[in-house]
Amino acid sequence: MAFEGLTSRLQNVFSKLRGKGKVTEDDVNEAMREVRLALLEADVNFKVVKDFVAKVKEKAIGIEVMESFTPGMVIIDIVNKELTELMGGSQAKLAKASKPPTVIMMVGLQGAGKTTTSGKLAKSY
Repeated sequence: MAFEGLTSRLQNVFSKLRGKGKVTEDDVNEAMREVRLALLEADVNFKVVKDFVAKVKEKAIGIEVMESFTPGMVIIDIVNKELTELMGGSQAKLAKASKPPTVIMMVGLQGAGKTTTSGKLAKSY
């Protein structure tokens, strides 16, 4: 449920930016305020949110935009890249135990997809 709320909040922020021909510093500040609130409501650590917002602001303010992109698209791209980096930057392989069974602990909020993911993992092993 919290993930769906985060997704909808971020989509609302980005839909406001998409319609802009030019994004001002105030637009970036407002968008980052909304992103900050969405992440905090999703129980992301305050220090992580603070660092994330600072990195995005630093990259977004004063950025040169190519003609084929709108400023809103560029900010969305920056947020996407920073979120990817925040989550580890690259895909990590699961380590298999040398002697079966391989034990994997699944942790998450109710309704987040732990059972479905466990089933998919079981099928792939």
